[in-house]
Amino acid sequence: MKTAELVTFPARAAAAFPEGGRRLLIYVVYDRRGDVEEYIAYALRALREQCTTILAVVNGLLTDEGRKRLEPVVDDILVRENRGFDIWGYKQGLDAVGDDIGEYDEVILANDTWFGPVQPFGPVFSRMDVRPLHFWGMTDHVRVEPHPFTQTGYLPYHLQSYWVAVRREMFLSREWQDYWRDLPAMDSYSDAVVKHEGVFTEHFTDRGFIGEVAFPTFTDKVENHAVLYAEQLLEAGCPTLKRRPFFQWPPYLDHLAVVGRWTLDTVQRLGYPIELVHADLARNVEPRTLNADAAMLEVLEDASNLYDDRHPLRTLVIAHVFYPEMTGEILEHAERLPGAFDLIVTTPDESRAAAISAVLADRDERGSVDVRIVESNNGRDQSAFLIGCRDVLLGGGYDLVVKLHSKKTPQDGYNVGQHFKTQQFSNLLGSAGYAANVVGLFQREPGLGLAFPPTIHIGYPSLGHGWWANKPALIELAQELGIRVPIDDVSPLAPFGSMFFARPEALRILLEHPWTFDDFGGAEAYQDGGLAHVLERLPVYAAGERGFHSRTIANAGYIASSYAALDFNFDQMSSTLPDTTMQQIELLRTLGSIEYGTLPDFLRMYTRSHRPGAMAQTELLIERLQRVRHGLRRATQGLRRRRPR
Repeated sequence: MKTAELVTFPARAAAAFPEGGRRLLIYVVYDRRGDVEEYIAYALRALREQCTTILAVVNGLLTDEGRKRLEPVVDDILVRENRGFDIWGYKQGLDAVGDDIGEYDEVILANDTWFGPVQPFGPVFSRMDVRPLHFWGMTDHVRVEPHPFTQTGYLPYHLQSYWVAVRREMFLSREWQDYWRDLPAMDSYSDAVVKHEGVFTEHFTDRGFIGEVAFPTFTDKVENHAVLYAEQLLEAGCPTLKRRPFFQWPPYLDHLAVVGRWTLDTVQRLGYPIELVHADLARNVEPRTLNADAAMLEVLEDASNLYDDRHPLRTLVIAHVFYPEMTGEILEHAERLPGAFDLIVTTPDESRAAAISAVLADRDERGSVDVRIVESNNGRDQSAFLIGCRDVLLGGGYDLVVKLHSKKTPQDGYNVGQHFKTQQFSNLLGSAGYAANVVGLFQREPGLGLAFPPTIHIGYPSLGHGWWANKPALIELAQELGIRVPIDDVSPLAPFGSMFFARPEALRILLEHPWTFDDFGGAEAYQDGGLAHVLERLPVYAAGERGFHSRTIANAGYIASSYAALDFNFDQMSSTLPDTTMQQIELLRTLGSIEYGTLPDFLRMYTRSHRPGAMAQTELLIERLQRVRHGLRRATQGLRRRRPR
């Protein structure tokens, strides 16, 4: 690939990286838990071949486990206050090196915002080492006018600050020393761009230093090419993959037709261990955002093409049966699993247990069978699973658990209840081939923690309302359990219906907690805000905290009806809104709750959209209008009572 040079005048003399030269890497790490993800160790091990010395600068906390992961791949660790973002991390790293920097021929300033090497580092260093220059970056960003952060002036063309390498002619110069000595405080992400990333390149080229970029932008469009053209950069040989595309707001990527699944397919094809990507993102990205950005929905075939019968998984089916008449139906679905499996059926009383056992007696066993009478039906299938089967799930005897229950949902009407039941069972165990493919996913992906059907939406207003009254309690419970996966904003990614495939290890946080049946309350507590409904929304977050990712799974027949309904409904909802999905959502977010479109609702929407500082006055006006309305209503009622008959 042709190397793009930043032309300046007058230019200073520049030199290539010397044969046998020494290179220092200052690598800045930030993790809100104080941990160090495995992708970081992987990257640093690969960079050891190119770097004489590696200094890790940790912004904020560093746990003992994080230190254990970092120490084998670096020469020194500097833990500092999390202030000034990665830029001030670079500065403090440079300050720590001090005069010893003169021992090196090149210094790389890099941070942990990328995965890699997806492509080998060697060819990039070989190409850039022979170039006579003072500094170089991995990727760049085009000039933007007006400046997107300040709305005045311009954002200069610049090398992106996640990777900048500087040769000794520059880092030993007075200009270099002055730049870092006078570095301004940075209290926000925009500060980091406005006060460093966006000015660093122009600052030094204006002073005669020569800078180049290893992988120039592909177009002259004002876009972040390292984020939006990640697949093309990788194909061109770029070793770094920015993490941002996988936690970017999905409507923004939709607007620009960026498909993260295609990028991950490229990453996997090029040989990068994809489990490092999944584990990091599962811990650090809102699950529903990740599900969209990385397209984590798997549409599986009815013909088995993923399952490897040479490596069967030790499988346990746990079914909570409140309606014994559904026992046969549940068993029929469970028996579609490949190979042997053990079965535990939980139920709340002896009469049900007897009816269930009678059905089981007529079935061919494919493993052990255990009918357990749980102490209480408080919490229903949730408590039966987490309390009644805790011993076996934590015992280490199984690789995979399939959680089922006798789902009827009679309170929602026949059609709605039947659809919900069918949506669950058909997308979990729709056929023998389909069930084998689900198990095959777990064979193929050691980090896959859960798989469950997509969010139910036909017959239910789940989309946009999936939290209902459960979010505050979930946030509180997640904190209590030490779950720090970011919480989804609008709706959680969750196994609505509470049936799923899972690795027991992925659920360990939930299984180890000492729940009691009293925690779940009686039948009156089985509602939104109650523990059972909160726990229904928690498994993905619990699995993510342990580094396990989740997938939604569906069969082609379900997707045909589901997508057709979504397509029509979204078409109707979009008909009176701006063109793109991103614009529509941005407008609706600005307007806020539409409620029922009454005059007070419209007044609030208008104020939020056009005069957000006047909400107090608007509420006062609405209050006065309502008083007038009530007064007129009372007067009218009084006149009617006095009217002669």
